[in-house]
Amino acid sequence: MKKTLLTSLLFLTAIVFCHAAKVDTVQVYSPSMNKNIKTVIITPDSYASGKEYPVIYLLHGFGDDYSGWINKAKGVDKLSDLYNIIFVCPDGAKSWYFDSPMDKNIRYETFVSGELVKWVDGSYKTIRNRSGRGITGLSMGGHGALYLAFRHQDVYGVAGSMSGGVDIRPFPKNWDLEKCLGKYSEHPDNWENNTVINLLHLLTPNRLAIFIDCGSEDFFYKVNLNLHEKLLERNIPHDFMTRPGMHNWTYWTVSIQYQALFMNRYFTSQQR
Repeated sequence: MKKTLLTSLLFLTAIVFCHAAKVDTVQVYSPSMNKNIKTVIITPDSYASGKEYPVIYLLHGFGDDYSGWINKAKGVDKLSDLYNIIFVCPDGAKSWYFDSPMDKNIRYETFVSGELVKWVDGSYKTIRNRSGRGITGLSMGGHGALYLAFRHQDVYGVAGSMSGGVDIRPFPKNWDLEKCLGKYSEHPDNWENNTVINLLHLLTPNRLAIFIDCGSEDFFYKVNLNLHEKLLERNIPHDFMTRPGMHNWTYWTVSIQYQALFMNRYFTSQQR
């Protein structure tokens, strides 16, 4: 992590906020799953000014829901005000954000990167192209963010992951993954073809801005370090940060500040 990024973060977080972002919970219909999906939308206090805003899709972890980020990471709404960014926090159930090859009712790749993006761009004043669109998340959501961004580089310009499960293969019996992909012993291709670390061949250097963050005491630390090293081998530019921390909200409440700063710098660079 460059010193300039840390310095900027410390300076910006010292600002006393005088405005208040608006937090709404909406129902977004998914045609592919034939159901409404609850989604938190955070718009900055300046939203009424008439400009178009960049959007960060912020994904929750396994066992949580659409409200996790706003309820457990205090200050996300302030980041919306600070950077004039819209946050979109969809409910991803326990899907790992796949279109499951085993269950036709699990279509969260289609929902998040297709149906939801279309709905948000049609309902809010957004920058309606990849230069104003980012995605990040924690744990299951960190996997989901990179998985979706790598597979949909025409949709997202910047992607991040916080403590992400970026290689699911070491955990074949955990977190309902078998419900989405089948048993590893019976459907190995489903696992090999849908783990983030095996999708690097989809990346073109400098096409997607990438920021990976994981605590050194996290059980996902090793797979994140492996992903970082494989990105280096392929000469894929990215930022990788680690600091003392575990797989918990204490870590993620800080992580989202770094992620938002990184993405704001990307959005700003695209507007020049």
